[in-house]
Amino acid sequence: MYLAQRFNARVGGCAGENSLPMRLLPQSVLGRNIGWMFLGQGLGYALRALYFIFVARLLGVVQYGIVVGAFAFVNLVAQYSRLGSGMVLLRYVSADHKKFPVYWGSVLAITSAVSGLLILALRLVAPLVLGAQSVSIVLALAVGSCLCEQLTVSATQVFQAFEKASITALFNQLTSLARTLMAAAMLLVMHHATAGQWAFASAIVSAVAAASALVTVTVYFGRPQFSPKLTLQRAGEGIEYAFAASTTSAYDDIDKTMLSHYGMNAANGIYAMAYRIIEIATSPVASVQLAAEPRLFQLGSRDLGDAAALGHRLLKRALPLTIATAIVMFVCAPLLPLVVGKSFAEGVSALRWLCVIPIFRSVHYITGSVLTCAGYQRYRTVTQVIAATMNFGLNLWFIPRYGWHGAAWVSLLTDGLLGLMNWTVLERTRSRIALGCYSPSISRLPVP
Repeated sequence: MYLAQRFNARVGGCAGENSLPMRLLPQSVLGRNIGWMFLGQGLGYALRALYFIFVARLLGVVQYGIVVGAFAFVNLVAQYSRLGSGMVLLRYVSADHKKFPVYWGSVLAITSAVSGLLILALRLVAPLVLGAQSVSIVLALAVGSCLCEQLTVSATQVFQAFEKASITALFNQLTSLARTLMAAAMLLVMHHATAGQWAFASAIVSAVAAASALVTVTVYFGRPQFSPKLTLQRAGEGIEYAFAASTTSAYDDIDKTMLSHYGMNAANGIYAMAYRIIEIATSPVASVQLAAEPRLFQLGSRDLGDAAALGHRLLKRALPLTIATAIVMFVCAPLLPLVVGKSFAEGVSALRWLCVIPIFRSVHYITGSVLTCAGYQRYRTVTQVIAATMNFGLNLWFIPRYGWHGAAWVSLLTDGLLGLMNWTVLERTRSRIALGCYSPSISRLPVP
């Protein structure tokens, strides 16, 4: 917990007597939560690294590319399975823990109903979008991602709302742990598997992880209560959150879906392997964001300036970390084929192109969270729609001509632009409120 103490000292304890964290935040809780999240994400680093090594060696570059194309297609809409109900729960239960049963009931009811419709729709639409080999595994991946994985994520948000960071950190890695163990077992027994075999196995372990998560939430906090009136009342807010999350999935996954559409399975495998390493490298920033969100919601309900001040402190610690990570990835990229197999040799170049993305994400993750938690999700949604639209348009031009290189260039432009837009929107909104140019109630969602 040394890391937690250091981080807490800098974020919450080293400010002056009248500083924001000293006035509004307990000195120990936020730092301890971030320490737990760092620990969980650190274990996640190891798990995901092992997972990708096992899966890459199990499938090979072409079969891996087939899986990635189908998974990216499913992930474009998977966030809609919950219609944002998990974020609604996090927002209102963070402020009042007694509201847990009814909000948890809404999450379960919405996810069960909507995921079934999405799974059916994905299976029907897949032949129009994906290559033939990826189409055959869409159903299994849709069940795992749209239903099982979304339930696990919602259970994680329950513990996040109660600021039980140790269990949140564990649940964040639950599906990864299950998939890693399955991949290791298949590699040991089968040595090589097809995309279809892996998709079926992945769906099974996702179901096991979801069941474990639901049982744990029930044991800790009790049974859900179902309130159709509340579900309808919060539906609009939840859809906003879901739409924002889906735009993130759009600019993260549309390129892999397009590579599959054009039959570039080997290129998809190369690009996706490098991209997954980037996602792992972004985990420390994600851990700070996840740990801080309940407190940002509390501060944001008072004033955007309070939430922004804490966000700036967090960002000052996150940026040096991501810069160091980018340097390490660039230098160590040649080791990639030695670890995951010679068929991924071209991934060295892909990783070097993408290595600065964690720097951009540290900016748009944290500034975006401040906007969301202070009730300005609409502003964040606008920036994400712009980024997703640009990403789609540029990929239509670049991918058919340049393959994975074009996808990499577009990803860099998208994350860089989104970081710039979120930062600009946050600073201008805070300045205009401070100057009294408009009432924040015009644009804010209702305060819990």
